[in-house]
This record gives sequence, C-alpha cells and structure tokens, in this order.
Amino acid sequence: MSEQPGSLLPPSGFDAAWCATDLGKYRACRYTYEYYSLESLPPLDSSQFTGVFRWLGDAGAPIPRQVRKLNGLARDLAARGLTLPRDFVTFQTTENLYGSLDEVSVTGCWTSISDPLPSPVEPGAFLVRFFRDQQDCVIWYLYLRPMSEVFVVYSHLDYEFEYEAWREGEETQTDLGDAEEQRAAILWCAPSFEEFAHRFWIENRLWHAVDDRELPLLEPRLQDYLNHYAPPGAPV
Repeated sequence: MSEQPGSLLPPSGFDAAWCATDLGKYRACRYTYEYYSLESLPPLDSSQFTGVFRWLGDAGAPIPRQVRKLNGLARDLAARGLTLPRDFVTFQTTENLYGSLDEVSVTGCWTSISDPLPSPVEPGAFLVRFFRDQQDCVIWYLYLRPMSEVFVVYSHLDYEFEYEAWREGEETQTDLGDAEEQRAAILWCAPSFEEFAHRFWIENRLWHAVDDRELPLLEPRLQDYLNHYAPPGAPV
C-alpha cells in the first residue's frame, strides 16, 4: 500500500511535535520521551482513517458503561456547542477497541477521560483529557473548537488538576491566565484521534519488536514504518 501523508499542518497558534519514546537504535530518545518534528515522522496512509479502526480489526460489541459515560460527555459538550468526534466515541465504547492503547503502551500510559475543560488560550474551545503517562510526564487531550473542529494535543500539565486547584485557591503549577505560557504548554500532534491512535499503536508495537530483537518477524506495516528510519540496506 502506498503511503500518503495526512494533514500534518497544525492549526494556527499551536506549535507541533510528536511526543514518544525511542525505537531502539533506529530512533534515539534522550529521556523517557522526546519531541520529534512532524517532518521527521513516517507518513501515514490517510485513506485508512475512516473512523472505524479497520486496522485494529472488528470493533466488537458496545460496552454499556462506556456508552453511558460517552453519552454524558457528549451532552456536556453539546451544551457548549461542541461535538465529540465519531472515531473517538467508537474507540472508547466498543469492546475490541477500548483499552487497546493501554495494552500496547511501553511507558505505562492509560486511558483517563475527563469532563470538558476550558481551553486556557481560546474562548469557546475545550479540552478533554483521554490518555496519560503513568507518571504524568505527558497528557493527551482532544482539543475541541466550535464548528466541529477537533484535533489532538498534549501537554505536561493536567488541566483538570490545574483548574481544580485554581477554583479552590490552591497553588498551581502554571499561570492559567498567561496565554503565552499556556500556548507554549500545549502542542498539536495529530489531526484526528484515529491518526493519533494509529501512530501510537504502530510505534509501541514496533518498540516491543525492536527490543525483543524480532525484526525478521515484523508484519509489513511495521516494517514499512521502520524502513523510514532504516531503509533496507542502509547502515544502522
């Protein structure tokens, strides 16, 4: 399958980078996570992102408790003129998709869905946390704007905690009223939830393969991704 780059142009006002860990000797990482420029990433086949996650197989049956939770979140957002993306709802409410990123994460990341959180940089926009590192080194959010514009961002800040501390008059890690500081703390990383999930899933599976020295057993889509960093025949 030919690779076609997706939309990797971040919205105006946001810096962009992919936050991830190493891929063994093929991509270095100085700490637990590194910020990688969008230009350095392997392109993805945008035609596969149809909102049903066919690359993960059959979605399976709905999970009633998750359906109730996402319906409640959708109502909260609708009252603010915002809409949850269908791909996110599908992923978080079906038995064969929900938790897939937790299972593959090599750094102990886990699903953690928050209530709507006001964007500290843009009136009318909201954040919904959906995924976090086990030590909160990085936290991923849906960023929702009016007119159904939604993309994925991440930050080192847990905005749910920051807003709770601010409301209770406690000390916060950041100045929520400083728009410049907040823009520096929020980085764009994917144009849709499914594209984020796909790249995260591919890279974390690939990390296991590289670490376990199972490269000869790589399935084609993993090998194609790795070839971006180490083309066949190139020294590594």
